[in-house]
Amino acid sequence: MPDLNVFHFGPADGPPVLALHGLTGHGKRWQPLAEGNLAEARVIAPDLRGHGRSTWAPPWNFETIVADLVALLEAEGTGPVVVVGHSFGGAVGVHLAASHPQLVKALVLLDPAIALPPAELLTVATSTVEYPDYTDVEEARSDKLSGAWGEVPEELLDTEIHEHLSTTRNGRVGWRMGIPAITGYWSELAREFVLPPPGLRVALVQAMKVQPAYVTDAFKAALRTQLGDNFTLHEFDCDHMVPLSRPRETAEIVRPLL
Repeated sequence: MPDLNVFHFGPADGPPVLALHGLTGHGKRWQPLAEGNLAEARVIAPDLRGHGRSTWAPPWNFETIVADLVALLEAEGTGPVVVVGHSFGGAVGVHLAASHPQLVKALVLLDPAIALPPAELLTVATSTVEYPDYTDVEEARSDKLSGAWGEVPEELLDTEIHEHLSTTRNGRVGWRMGIPAITGYWSELAREFVLPPPGLRVALVQAMKVQPAYVTDAFKAALRTQLGDNFTLHEFDCDHMVPLSRPRETAEIVRPLL
């Protein structure tokens, strides 16, 4: 199995859920949802390659992450799992379902970032390289609050800072992630979307306050065509951090698929 740091929540005999965080995130972000609103499930939440306490080694692409997850699920011995993916994790989940359908029981996509405009991703990747860290904790906190974390409860932002912020070699602070890996992954989000196999149940949550939207009309239309009645779309009046800002509503979508 690859050198992945994995968090486990819930009963060992609960229905298995593979929870995939977004780009720049980490597996422990799923703890509030897993322990609060989805406590009956066995939640497996890895730090994806390049993030947190997992390996930061290349290659940095969907194929390598999927291979990591296949090895993880084999080691966990779960059988098919419900995959819940947020943002970049949603894109990873679709690739996992497309290439290894026998491992995925159902798919929940929380404001997935898929097939985004290359020009926008170049801007974000360039900023990641030019501004990889912060002067201090308060600057890091302010950056989160001015972005998609504005609706996340304050105590969860405190937990994020405690878990995910570390001191860099130059005495500043930065999120616990490999900047080269993150830069490579922004490029992956420019790739054309793939689709899950016909017959798979897929629920997609779009965060309607995200403008321009991460969820494109083309992707939604392709899912409807591919999946028919097995596809459901949910529109949440929230910003991008869906599982942290809307945990109850998220759990209500996941639970029937368990």
